Amino acid sequence: MAGKDQSDARERATATNRKAFHQYEVLERFEAGIALYGTEVKALRDGRVNLGDAFVRIENEEAWLWQLHIGPYRAAFYDNHEPLRKRRLLLHKKEILRLMGLVRQKGLTVVPLRIYSGPRGLFKVEIALVRGKTQGDKRDAIREREANREIQRVFRSKQKVGR
Repeated sequence: MAGKDQSDARERATATNRKAFHQYEVLERFEAGIALYGTEVKALRDGRVNLGDAFVRIENEEAWLWQLHIGPYRAAFYDNHEPLRKRRLLLHKKEILRLMGLVRQKGLTVVPLRIYSGPRGLFKVEIALVRGKTQGDKRDAIREREANREIQRVFRSKQKVGR
């Protein structure tokens, strides 16, 4: 029996929280498993997920993902899941305790950055410890991004002239 393709081993991002990168400064990233119902897994494979308002809260030394919207699975008739239920994140106890200590600091929170299926088909959530950006920080990031685009544009035009 031949080995698996490289394409099977790659991670496929199902959803990305682009809003988090704009509103927060990412300090540290973690990978967590997520406890899902069967219809939620099928809905995730269909791409029926929204990370926009999701956040992580730690209660009783367990990490929970709140406000993650997984749309209903259309082929399920009567036994569908609740779209906005809180979902348990599967982290090591040391990671949870570390996050608890860091979140107690002023201005830090934990948000999901993306959901993807791993190499074995299990869904994972990339969560991050973040600090909120001020309006000035957001403007600086936009200004820097525009400057980099302009520099790349100039380099590309000079390469075309040099040919």
